[in-house]
Amino acid sequence: MKFFVDTAELDEIKALLSSNLIDGVTTNPSLIAKSGKNIKDTISNICKIVKGPVSAEVTSTETEGMIEEGKVLYSIASNVIVKLPLTWNGLEACNRLSNEKIPTNVTLCFSAAQALLAAKAGATYVSPFIGRLDDSGIDGVELISQIRVIYDNYQDLDTKILAASIRNTNHVIQVSMLGADVATVPPKILKDLVKHPLTDIGLENFLSDWQKTGQKIN
Repeated sequence: MKFFVDTAELDEIKALLSSNLIDGVTTNPSLIAKSGKNIKDTISNICKIVKGPVSAEVTSTETEGMIEEGKVLYSIASNVIVKLPLTWNGLEACNRLSNEKIPTNVTLCFSAAQALLAAKAGATYVSPFIGRLDDSGIDGVELISQIRVIYDNYQDLDTKILAASIRNTNHVIQVSMLGADVATVPPKILKDLVKHPLTDIGLENFLSDWQKTGQKIN
């Protein structure tokens, strides 16, 4: 499974790149607004340091406006993925942009039926929001399972499942077990994946025992 980091903060991305564990980046209007920076400059700067896919979202709600904005965003860099909402207009825009070989990420997916439509429209990625489903009392992880089964039933559907709205490390494990192609996670959750109390205890014991030997490795 690939990891995309969900942020528009350049410093956060730079800090994670040295691990070589990041395969791409996702942004959205809320993250851009939070950064306080210009969207085109932000996406351009991210694409300069990230080789993998970088999702940049349109803000228009009309088909033609989405297509126009999508082309502008894609012109920034060849690894930009145009993010579109899972609305009827968004699906139409997805289909037309896909026909022009512009990669797309259809976002705000909350049902398997929506995911099927996104795949039929030619989406490169579909982003099911599992955390927001959990908030409404629905098992968000189950949606990943449903989409995986549907997509695997049909060889002509090659849309990737990008698990989004991930709230904790357990979400990451669950979606990976169900076959999500990508998990997009905030930087904090990505770093939390490495943590385990027994690792900390084990390391402390090893170092304590080593200190008693008086040796150095140099």
